[in-house]
Amino acid sequence: MIHVLTLVSQSNDVASLAKAAPGGAGDVLDRSGGGWNIAERDVGNDAGLVSWLEAETPGAGADWAITPKANRKKRLLISDMDSTIIGQECLDELADFAGLKAEVSAITERAMRGELDFAGALTQRVAMLKGLNLGALEACHRERVRLNPGARELVATMKAHGARSVLVSGGFGYFTSRVAKMAGFDADRANTLIDDGAALTGEVKMPILGREAKLTALLEETAALGLTADDAVALGDGANDLDMIKAAGLGIAYHAKPIVAAQTTARIQHTDLRAALFFQGYAVGDLVSA
Repeated sequence: MIHVLTLVSQSNDVASLAKAAPGGAGDVLDRSGGGWNIAERDVGNDAGLVSWLEAETPGAGADWAITPKANRKKRLLISDMDSTIIGQECLDELADFAGLKAEVSAITERAMRGELDFAGALTQRVAMLKGLNLGALEACHRERVRLNPGARELVATMKAHGARSVLVSGGFGYFTSRVAKMAGFDADRANTLIDDGAALTGEVKMPILGREAKLTALLEETAALGLTADDAVALGDGANDLDMIKAAGLGIAYHAKPIVAAQTTARIQHTDLRAALFFQGYAVGDLVSA
């Protein structure tokens, strides 16, 4: 099967890098423009290509993807929220309002690296916030939550070309509903914090949306559109995103933990979320501003 190697950088020319890639076939297509350096080349199934990219691309500040040449533009965008669409971990930021950010962040980091059971880690962290006034949620969203660069353009461009976009998070609906609106997503799925009308009870509504539920969301959303997982692009950074990333036709590790990056052939580490469009064959001129 013919694949396409796409290299993306905002600081260095990547055409020569694409030309030097092992297993390359045919000429390099230079798609640079508007401050972006983008190059593509057809590649075969060269076992050493990923290792070569891991060694050569950091110095060029280049992100990369190896994707099947067919069906590049996807019809469903499904994405994690925390540390992917936004630059924060909402639970960690919420914990700051209780004076517990360091303790909660340490657990979050281990869970995202795949060192802890996700559901257990989530219930443990939420229990630590028992009694936190509900006003902290609104303050957290207003003061801390910010979209990552390229988030609106990614969603808007894919929607302009007929794709559906869904935010799916192991975090909480209070935040996903608001972030989905900020970024332009069509729908969101997340966990629910339980409260008594004035403060958090330290509990999460069951069942917990975790790794398996994210994969289920991908499969349900594509089926509802009459599509398959091959028609989806999935983005995430943590271990609980791995199943949906691996199942999608284009699974992208975004500033991801090592356990995630090591199992993907599409990685964004140096640029921003717009690279996910270039991996699909969109040009700079196709970008839609939201």
